[in-house]
Amino acid sequence: MIRSRKNACLLTVFALWALALSGCRHMPDEQQVRESIAAVAQAAEAGAASDVSTPLSNDFDGNAGELDRRELTNMVRLLALRGEHIGVTMGPVSIEHRGERMVATFTVTLTSGGKLLPDQLGLYEVESAWRKDDGKWRCYTASWKHAM
Repeated sequence: MIRSRKNACLLTVFALWALALSGCRHMPDEQQVRESIAAVAQAAEAGAASDVSTPLSNDFDGNAGELDRRELTNMVRLLALRGEHIGVTMGPVSIEHRGERMVATFTVTLTSGGKLLPDQLGLYEVESAWRKDDGKWRCYTASWKHAM
């Protein structure tokens, strides 16, 4: 009887300890957004179109209707099929909470070892808006402009 109480007590302590550890592993929301932005940059450099679109919402709107999720994915896919390489250098990411959403701003420099049009290369200022969809942070809109 005493042994079964000890086992039950140990099991309870172990369960609480496991829950505490899993709570410690929860990545903060800002970090999730930062890692998603970095993952998009890496996927663009690798020409991995589906990975570029993973953190985007299905209704993603780029530059006020200029580019949607499907068009962005197809553009990366086309560049990869043509053997083009996109170089992506990220600047620091600033995140601002706006209610239940977040806005991330950063600079990005695009370079190319291929035949991309020169007017598509250079330094951009980017503002992206993020919301939680099914427990994951997704970018639902972004705008960008040449910084120079």
